[in-house]
Amino acid sequence: MMVHTTIDSPLGELLLMGEESATAKGGVALASLSMPGQKGAAIVAPGWRHDPVAFTEIIAQIRAYFAGERRDFDLEYTTRGTDFQERVWAALDTIPYGTTTTYGKLAEQIGVPRAAVRALGTAIGANPLLLLRPCHRVIGANGSLTGYAGGLDRKEILLAHEGAVPAKLG
Repeated sequence: MMVHTTIDSPLGELLLMGEESATAKGGVALASLSMPGQKGAAIVAPGWRHDPVAFTEIIAQIRAYFAGERRDFDLEYTTRGTDFQERVWAALDTIPYGTTTTYGKLAEQIGVPRAAVRALGTAIGANPLLLLRPCHRVIGANGSLTGYAGGLDRKEILLAHEGAVPAKLG
């Protein structure tokens, strides 16, 4: 059974969707975390159950992250992508908190030729777990903030929160 809820965050309201799981902390394996205005944001389907209590552990970890008390997430995910997407998403999970990497370096890390960097970017853009699977830590080769489905303003907020870029003044 699919379940969902929303929570407030410094990035706006986040939509959490998951599947009931006997092995996940709190009983829900997270399938999606979406932000308002996100490209390709998840949509709640008819028949899904609204159940904030089922997301207690997930919400606690997200709040701890924003409070500066957590750098990594210890959650069960249930995402489904192509083999290539799953490889890219696994590589995202290796980017440490407070650091960034480039699309080119990420491609090199997983053995993808530089000519396939565009496909890599597409796979990153299809990441269903914004924030939790840290695609915000991938930047352009020249240091520019590029390509975040949740919006570049949110990418900058997340990187500043982690100390990877200076906080924006004004």
